[in-house]
Amino acid sequence: MNDLVRQHTALSDSDLEWLHMLVSEWQLLSDLSFADLVLWVPTLDGTRYVSVAQMRPNTGPTSYQDDMVGHLVPRGRRPMLDSALDEGRIVREGDPEWREEVPVRVESIPVRRDGRVLGVIARNTNLLTVRTPSRLELTYLQSASDLAQMIAAGTFPFPGQQVDMDASPRAGDGLIRLDADGVVQYASPNALSAYHRLGLAADLVGHHLGRTTAELAPARGPVDEALVKLASGWAPREFEVEGNDGVIQLRAIPLKPKGVHIGSLVLLRDVTELRRRERELITKDATIREIHHRVKNNLQTVAALLRLQSRRMDSEQGREALNEAVRRVGSIAIVHETLSQNLDERVEFDDIADRVLAMVAEISPGKVITRRTGRFGILDAEVATPLSMVLTEVLQNALEHAFDQAEQGVVEVGAVRGGSRKEPRLLVTVQDNGRGLPEGFDPHRAGNLGLQIVRTLVEGELGGQFDMVRAPERGTKVLLDVPVRPEKQH
Repeated sequence: MNDLVRQHTALSDSDLEWLHMLVSEWQLLSDLSFADLVLWVPTLDGTRYVSVAQMRPNTGPTSYQDDMVGHLVPRGRRPMLDSALDEGRIVREGDPEWREEVPVRVESIPVRRDGRVLGVIARNTNLLTVRTPSRLELTYLQSASDLAQMIAAGTFPFPGQQVDMDASPRAGDGLIRLDADGVVQYASPNALSAYHRLGLAADLVGHHLGRTTAELAPARGPVDEALVKLASGWAPREFEVEGNDGVIQLRAIPLKPKGVHIGSLVLLRDVTELRRRERELITKDATIREIHHRVKNNLQTVAALLRLQSRRMDSEQGREALNEAVRRVGSIAIVHETLSQNLDERVEFDDIADRVLAMVAEISPGKVITRRTGRFGILDAEVATPLSMVLTEVLQNALEHAFDQAEQGVVEVGAVRGGSRKEPRLLVTVQDNGRGLPEGFDPHRAGNLGLQIVRTLVEGELGGQFDMVRAPERGTKVLLDVPVRPEKQH
């Protein structure tokens, strides 16, 4: 719509915003009218109309099989559009049109803002299935007529009340028509069923909706006057009411077709099961976070016990083995700590990598600098946990074996997202400028425990590839290639 309006018309940005507000609301008008809606806006030179939006009803058959958006028609070809635009009134005159052997009643509703007519809504009703209307259909049509008059007067939609129609109740979910005093004139079967779930034992018709709703809500001292007012439909609002193990979502729409409040429409939907599932998910998320938090605490306890044990060891080799175990446990604890703060099982791994770097750097025998380039991005927990251990082992190996005592050096971790869109991969390098690999060294057969852990985790658990090679100038370069999920996938 933005492109069509800016390309063909002279409407301002504020006018365009008004049309967006209207289009966000007009599914309601279409459903209440049982009709298709097409929004026509005059072109810049005033000789034609361009259709910038279209809506089909959920409550009846469509009048248009084809998409009308973007069509241009010259002024004069559709006289009802001309009359509505020029005279600023709703035009209903004329005989039905025949489209592909289907009779269609056409009406034109001017769209007014600040006293100016911005365009015209063509309301097209398929007459092929017209029958004697029920009380529900009569209420729908009367409500649609009131809304059309408000659009023509520039009082609908309500400024500052743009609605998410995907989340708001629709006419078919449940509809209540109130008079000017807030007394129910009509309640659809779905609306009545929703109130019965709240605990209502009687009919709604003839009762004041605001007071009835407040009585069904849980008693919390005095009657909630705000709830009474909201459910009476005096202001355009959305709210929820919970009672008797039921939850209903309501949306109030005041009706002022001629500038005078004549009543209200209240759309409502039973969202009991939806809210129950949301509560279950919230509880599940909280439980998962608590589990990660407890696992992190337990791992830290294990690390502390290993640390205590290492201090009592007389063997230097045994003490170092326990210290390595402390770092391995610590790298897993870092991942669980991060997961305990998230709502899903995905983590931003860059922070974890930095913390692992800092933890392992504590064992540096000399003035070795550790740093990270690139970014790991967001990873699944089942990738993050083994990858943190792999990173710990590789860094620990580099800091222990690449440099002599008190030797200065650099260990750099690099991360790049690669692969294809269908098969994304994470490419990780750990490079030092130390003494390099000994002659004949084969990383795939080395019996070192740390390298065995790396091979097992990378090739077995992560389904990736691992290699160690001589760096181009000096030192050693470790290569990790791991399959991952795309970052934007949820």
